[in-house]
Amino acid sequence: MARNGRHPGRRPRRHPRLLLAVALAGAAALIPLQAHAQKKTGCDDPVRPASQMRIEECDTPERVIQKAANIVPTKGQYAWQGREVTAFTHFGMNTFTNREWGSGAEDRAKFAPKDIDFDQWMRAYKAAGAEQVMLTAKHHDGFALWPSRYTEHSVKNTPWKKDILGPYVKAAHKAGLKVGVYLSPADGAELPHDWHKKWLEQIEAKQDAGEELTTVERTALEDGGPPQGHGRYGNGSEPTERTIPTLTENDDRADDVKSGKLPSFKVKVNDYDAYYLNQVYEVMTEYGPVDELWLDGANPWRDAGITQKYGHAEWFEFFKKLAPDTPVFGGPQGVRWVGNEKGIARESEWSVTPHTVDPWTTHAPLPNDSTDPDIGSREKILDPSVKYLQWYPAEADVSNRPGWYHHPEEKPKSAAELMSLYERSVGRNASLLLNVPPAKNGRVDDADMAELTAFGNSVRDVYGTDLRAKGPGPYTFDRIGVSEDVRKGQRVEKFAVEARTGGTWKEIAHGTTVGHRRILALDAPVTADAVRVKVQESRAKPHLRPVTLHLGKASQR
Repeated sequence: MARNGRHPGRRPRRHPRLLLAVALAGAAALIPLQAHAQKKTGCDDPVRPASQMRIEECDTPERVIQKAANIVPTKGQYAWQGREVTAFTHFGMNTFTNREWGSGAEDRAKFAPKDIDFDQWMRAYKAAGAEQVMLTAKHHDGFALWPSRYTEHSVKNTPWKKDILGPYVKAAHKAGLKVGVYLSPADGAELPHDWHKKWLEQIEAKQDAGEELTTVERTALEDGGPPQGHGRYGNGSEPTERTIPTLTENDDRADDVKSGKLPSFKVKVNDYDAYYLNQVYEVMTEYGPVDELWLDGANPWRDAGITQKYGHAEWFEFFKKLAPDTPVFGGPQGVRWVGNEKGIARESEWSVTPHTVDPWTTHAPLPNDSTDPDIGSREKILDPSVKYLQWYPAEADVSNRPGWYHHPEEKPKSAAELMSLYERSVGRNASLLLNVPPAKNGRVDDADMAELTAFGNSVRDVYGTDLRAKGPGPYTFDRIGVSEDVRKGQRVEKFAVEARTGGTWKEIAHGTTVGHRRILALDAPVTADAVRVKVQESRAKPHLRPVTLHLGKASQR
């Protein structure tokens, strides 16, 4: 890779760097302007704002950066980024088997909650400041938390017998919360039976030989078999034209589909993809609107030789038609994994990302590993392999406990730990996806509730109000909030914050990216009568919102 983000065949013209000072509410911005004349190369049409753009062979480096500066969120993405905290709910068969990974061959009699207080869950989530919640309606074991028509491995065949997803959605909406749904593509209940039987024999032989078993192998051996489904996952079936929804015997939707009240779609998919899309259809049409659809990329059985070739292009086209404003995790014009499960975003977190393949054809289409510390810099965007740019904001997932499911022996994170994660996720242009797993008794533990409440109160106390809204200065603060109007793109690459004390301006903080929200924590409180931001590097004219000032709880004492 060439130095300074420049590559053979894409040599920019050199131009004088012009700086234009722009007055902002409570801030000043210095904007580098790079004007140049383009040759008639077929790439001289105006660059207009869009959520996704293709990089053409004739695009110069300047034009590529201009395109990056004009990548903007879709309606659904913009609304999603405004919901800065989502509460993740891992609850299901694993809650009652005390596991993290299920097999798909579990005894359904084990799912036997005596009661579930959905309203209490929502009180816990709202106390933490969540604006959206998300339920693992189907994890890798394939166990469905709604009475799906397409599998017997669901709540309808358990001692509980009742729907979980429906009451969850109802309680969330009553609490004023948006709702996301996690539907794992991986599905242990649908593993092929003949393959599974041979695999168990191999695991038993491995155990007899004294070899250490993996978690997935131990779980499979404990449950035995066969899997609870019809062997559709990884069965090698070829894609054929199918109709979604695929109506079942005595299907109560038949009249509505026939009349057009419910939509139907023709798709070319294999056996398992048809099964998966039918379940997505059930969730979207019967429990929607869904405000985020979460597709995990995990495959617990890959090392054992079973993979399922997902038809992502068909999936994404189907999702777009069924729910055009629903952001899909790992999907085109959706949202992406931040790259770790610690709830921490990068110091330089870009919502505009480069892609070497069409994002509509594959899940999580970043050209470099999503754990890479740099995924959106000029160097990455100007790499000759890049063919597409899209708005693709980060979601930072983390569990409030060591595991994703509730285990009685584990303890929740403290309010101070959660506050630190908030500032390093929401405060770094990402959404915080905080998992809070309910226990077997159908409630969020009191210990979790206490820390979540203290955390939420801290966020509200510190960030709920700009100190300047309380009256004239000077102001004492140790945290600064900076944000861009991302409806016009994410453009700032480098900036500094200055404070005026006694008539003298002094730099007190600096950063790289801004995006939806950037929080800068100072080493010690500062007292000043004015604050300004200087944008030192930008892809185009930045659109900053007013700076906000805050004082941390420790400094308030």
